Amino acid sequence: MASIKLEGLTKRFGKVVAVNGLTLEVKDGEFIALLGPSGCGKTTTLLMIAGIYRPSEGKIYFDEVMVNDVAPKDRYVGLVFQSYALYPHMTVYQNIAFPLRLAKRPKEEIDRKVREVAKLTRIEELLGRRPGQLSGGQQQRVALCRALVKEPEILLLDEPLSNLDARLRIETRAEIKRLQRELGITTILVTHDQVEAMTMADRVAVMHDGVLQQYGPPEELYDRPRNLFVASFIGDPPMNLAPVSYRIEDERPQLVADGFVLPVIAEWCQRLERTGERTFTLGIRPEDVQLSLEERDGSFQGEVFLMEPLGGGTLVHFKFGKLTFRVLVSREVRVEVGDRLWVVPNQEKIHLFTSDGLSVRERSVIATKRFK
Repeated sequence: MASIKLEGLTKRFGKVVAVNGLTLEVKDGEFIALLGPSGCGKTTTLLMIAGIYRPSEGKIYFDEVMVNDVAPKDRYVGLVFQSYALYPHMTVYQNIAFPLRLAKRPKEEIDRKVREVAKLTRIEELLGRRPGQLSGGQQQRVALCRALVKEPEILLLDEPLSNLDARLRIETRAEIKRLQRELGITTILVTHDQVEAMTMADRVAVMHDGVLQQYGPPEELYDRPRNLFVASFIGDPPMNLAPVSYRIEDERPQLVADGFVLPVIAEWCQRLERTGERTFTLGIRPEDVQLSLEERDGSFQGEVFLMEPLGGGTLVHFKFGKLTFRVLVSREVRVEVGDRLWVVPNQEKIHLFTSDGLSVRERSVIATKRFK
């Protein structure tokens, strides 16, 4: 297996900067995800690691050895594409064996390795079929086998689950994670699906417009988003966002929005004062809110205008002036459209962002470091 280090990695296509100064490290045997919307630079990054694209600037290291000038075939990388790219005229066996035959490995070795990876991915009974006779999930496993049969040091997965239906996607997610743990192979997954990234990867690198926004464990991205983009992109259902003003009235600090007023606890007051700003974006996740029939400390009242049953719970949509707000409640909670209820946010779970989109919590940490 191998560790990976990217230093100032940049890729330009003419005047378009697809990846801009990307720096991150992947530990030996780690599973990471490159996550972001279409056009954010994640697949371009993957193809630079594979050697298919050459960086415009920056360096790529495998185990502290720079590989910028190493040919793709010599990088010991297995690559699985979104389209699977199987040869339709070949059997499953022949598709898996193709890389080994290309490398002119002995026939006995080829047969042994093909059957080993087929057993690992549980497709031994499909070796005599052709791709056209397989389901999407089966084709995905064949593509994975073809990448694994070379015994690569690094496995690169480019949107491998996007062509599968919802149920099969969940099953295959677990299967890939099982294989990665079992083999201990360093793996990078490219995906636009934040649930995919959060459930499969040890760490997630969120990208936007070619720039790394945040890199860390899934729970860190969820609980402590560094900026407004990460906060809005991570989470399903998405975070509630509202413009608010910070003011002190009768010695009571408040966040005032169009439709509600939220008291501010002392911990947040210190952070807000350090920014020197008075207008912010408030973020509250739907699951970090409770409903009440009567007023409580820190609560505000709204009217229910839409209900979304989700099976395990219900997403309740509220109106506050011109703002809308989502609250996730258990299926046992009985709510009707038109009800006026009190919304009670968990003050310890709120998020606030400055005018440039940076988290107030993050800015407070930066300011503290500078002061020290």
